[in-house]
This record gives sequence, structure tokens and C-alpha cells, in this order.
Amino acid sequence: MSYKYLFMRFPEGKYKAVTLSYDDGSRDDVRLLETINRYGLKCTFNLMGGKVEKESSLSKEFIKEQILGKGHEIANHGYDHRAQNRIRPIEGIRDIVDCRIALENAFGGIVRGMAFPDCSINRFTEPDTYKRVKAYLQELDIAYVRSAGGDNDKFNLPEDWYNWMPTAHHDNPLLMEYIDRFVDLDPSKLYCAARTPKLFYLWGHSFEFERNNNWDRLEEICQRLSGKSDVWYATNIEIYDYVQAFRSLIYSADGAMVYNPTLFDIWFRADKTLYCIHPGQTLRIGD
Repeated sequence: MSYKYLFMRFPEGKYKAVTLSYDDGSRDDVRLLETINRYGLKCTFNLMGGKVEKESSLSKEFIKEQILGKGHEIANHGYDHRAQNRIRPIEGIRDIVDCRIALENAFGGIVRGMAFPDCSINRFTEPDTYKRVKAYLQELDIAYVRSAGGDNDKFNLPEDWYNWMPTAHHDNPLLMEYIDRFVDLDPSKLYCAARTPKLFYLWGHSFEFERNNNWDRLEEICQRLSGKSDVWYATNIEIYDYVQAFRSLIYSADGAMVYNPTLFDIWFRADKTLYCIHPGQTLRIGD
């Protein structure tokens, strides 16, 4: 092995990623989408199956054309938006399964992501409750779940995909400071062992912009985050799938060779050298 540190990089060797997550399928998603599309940002929209079936806020045609058709993601937010920590497991399971079925039947794709409705992991007062909920989420083929309440400026990928804490809510008073710090990050200025990939994850509800009359805040957020050459703009599930693919790479015993068994081009940096390994390729690091 001829390298000391090996770190994942996002597609095209990018060091950073940005993703958005917005809940409930509000009519104000129309304006949110118009804005983020203009700036090239990507968002996961967490929808309630019951509302989608009734078309009570957004039409199915709009979701197909303006959300899925523009490269965004839809994810599970519970059929009836029930708090998983307040109900019996059988009720929680049904709420999640019914939501998946409703969304998948309506739009023809497989829905794997989720955001906790109503209450989040930070409100699970008993550890056993979270363990129980996480166990059945895994059995229901939910890939990840966004939680809330953990606003921070660490920009880390999640340690637990079922407790995916975002960087910040859009109304966080320190948000612009977080964004500037993220944008200014330069791996060459970090200690070599700390050059892990960085993620900025914004969340909220589009109706909050309307309620607070601060759509200009969304414009400023997009202006500050968009158009960066070292940033991958992706949905939640795109980030999850890419990270899982990177973690599926197979290495030789001495670490000098790596095999890519996935369908993704995977990028990584071994010390100062950037590599891209293609699907099915075996690559010798250092050659």
C-alpha cells in the first residue's frame, strides 16, 4: 500500500455535496421549486400518502412533471403524518407501508427514503423506542430517515442513516454563517486525516416562507449555495446510494488494489491522487 489516507469523493471528484429536504407537500412547493430549479439545487420532497391520494395540495400531474420530472425525489412522510414515537409499532408500520404503497402506485417508482413526521428522533425519550422503530424501518426497506433538531455546522455524513440529522432548518439564525463556512471549506487547508467529504443539508417546510413572508431568504440561500464547482447538487437518495456504493468497494489484502462491484463510477482520493473507478473495474492504487 502506497498511500496513508483514502477518502471518498462525490461524482467528478467533488469534495462537497448539497441537498434539500422539504415536508408535507404544500401548495407553496410550487414557488419553492421554481426558485431552486433556477439555481440548480436538488430537493427531496417528503409526502403524505393520504394527501397525495386526495390531491389535497398538489396534483399528481404536478408531482410527476415538476418534482420527479425535474430530477427531484419524493419520500415517505407517513400516510397520515403520525408520530412514530407516540403510537404502537403495528400502527407505525401500517402508516409507513400505506404511504409507500400510495406513492408507488401513484408515480410508478420505488420509494425508499423517509423523513420522520410530526416528531423526530430527538424526541424519542426512551432509547428502546428508537431501537424498535429503527428495526421495523429496516424490515420495511426504508433506506434512510431524516430526523430534525440537530442543527449544526459540522457538515458530516450521517453515522446512522435512520437518524440523518440535517445541517440546519432554513430559519436557523446562524444559517448564513453556516453556509459561508461550508462554501469556504478547502480540504488542502485541513489536516490530512480530516479531509472527509462534506455535506450541507437544508430542511424545512415551504409554507414557512409564505407564513413568515421571507421568500427573499430562500433566494439568498440559493445564491450562496449554488454554482460551486466543488459541489455536487443531489437528492437525499442519490447521496445515500453513492455512499453505499463507495462502501461496497472491495480491496486487496494489502490495500493496493480495489474492485468496483457496483453500477456507479466511484471517485476517491488516496493522499494527493484523485481516482475514478468504473463499474466492474479492478484498479491498482498508485499506478
